[in-house]
Amino acid sequence: MSMWKQAIEDAVQKTRANIEKYGDLFPHVSNDGKYLLNDNDDWTDGFWSGILWLCYEYSGDPVFKQAAEKTVASFRKRMDGKVAIDHHDIGFLYSLSSKAQWIIERDEAAKQLTLEAADWLMTRWREKGQYIQAWGPTGDPQNGGRIIIDCMMNLPLLYWAYEQTGNEKYRDVAVIHADKSRRFLVRGDDSSYHTFYFDPETGESIRGGTHQGYQDGSTWTRGQAWGVYGFALSYHYTKNPLYLETSKRMARYFLERLPEDDVVYWDFNVPVNDKTERDSSASAITAAGLIELLSHLSADDPDRAFLEDGLQRSLKGLVNGYATIGKPDAEGFLEHGSYHVRGNNAPDDYMIWGDYYYLEALVRLEKGIKGYWYER
Repeated sequence: MSMWKQAIEDAVQKTRANIEKYGDLFPHVSNDGKYLLNDNDDWTDGFWSGILWLCYEYSGDPVFKQAAEKTVASFRKRMDGKVAIDHHDIGFLYSLSSKAQWIIERDEAAKQLTLEAADWLMTRWREKGQYIQAWGPTGDPQNGGRIIIDCMMNLPLLYWAYEQTGNEKYRDVAVIHADKSRRFLVRGDDSSYHTFYFDPETGESIRGGTHQGYQDGSTWTRGQAWGVYGFALSYHYTKNPLYLETSKRMARYFLERLPEDDVVYWDFNVPVNDKTERDSSASAITAAGLIELLSHLSADDPDRAFLEDGLQRSLKGLVNGYATIGKPDAEGFLEHGSYHVRGNNAPDDYMIWGDYYYLEALVRLEKGIKGYWYER
């Protein structure tokens, strides 16, 4: 059995056990090795749906299909009630739940729910400033002009909606936001800001900043990971070579700074000592993003060998040093993820998105099963 297959089988077994543990609730981050659960009212809840769909595609076991379909029904209720969707992370929520169901089952109701989600994401578009506002209502004094790099992973919902409907507004908004993110969130040395502020009335740039990174001028590793994957996905939809170049540059920056065990700390600029937290979820996201990036590169691309080596190093580092293989009672797949270190919010535990991207990368390598960011 290959290393990847062994890791997948372990994750599938844990997911099977977690279905009974969680019931109708959704895992978020953990505390002392136990996932904290919510009623589908957090930005992370789509990742549990995505794990269930991946397990179903990998195994064919209807127990995963039934559990995944239950989560989509929950997302239907969430949309109808507009429960905790007043932010930009609609792509994280609905791409991995209802869009996944559409991709796998061609369920028309799931497709329509996903299109509704795209419409809701469009309500975050600020015409005056020409960006998708991440957090808060229009005119919010702190966040009214703020974008964050995580949103690169929400744009595929808009690209997909354009493909399904032919309505160019979805694509146009996604492209404008991707271009603005490339210009202002990605620095000249290929590192990245977590967030950037604009004047809401004029769209004039103000400054870069951070929310979860070490400091405003540092590079939060998970933010860099979102950029690697997100720009590769924008290239998938648009074939704009600038997006592919940006993904490659950000990937090289990430991989050139891998520590000895090949799994990154939570920020590339944080002082490192024996107590500095890692973020296994950032390495998992980047591994999944590298697979997407490599799928668009020719065999003779000069960066290919370096990126392939970085992918292997990252995944082997996760499997060998951070995975819970051999711990059958563990709920999570990866230890030592971090959510918000400076805020002391789950600085060193399981992260449901880390588990999702780890499994996505593994099943894509082992069986060619892609994630749910686009139509296959």
